[in-house]
Amino acid sequence: MRSFTFSVNISYNTFLQHYSGAASSVVVLTDNGLKLQLPAIRLRSFLTQTGITGKFRVLVNSDNKIETIERI
Repeated sequence: MRSFTFSVNISYNTFLQHYSGAASSVVVLTDNGLKLQLPAIRLRSFLTQTGITGKFRVLVNSDNKIETIERI
């Protein structure tokens, strides 16, 4: 499995667009400079009253399918 780390700072109101269906994915820039497109639904569990902030690690399998996303 491969892993990528990235930082996120999305306000609560901005992330609400994902709930309304206006946006279904989030594009992040990894620490190595790669762009990753992630399904917004995979970040919902990290949503707080202030939004989604912090450093994360995503693990992908050999088919580039997401296995897990975790806050680090």
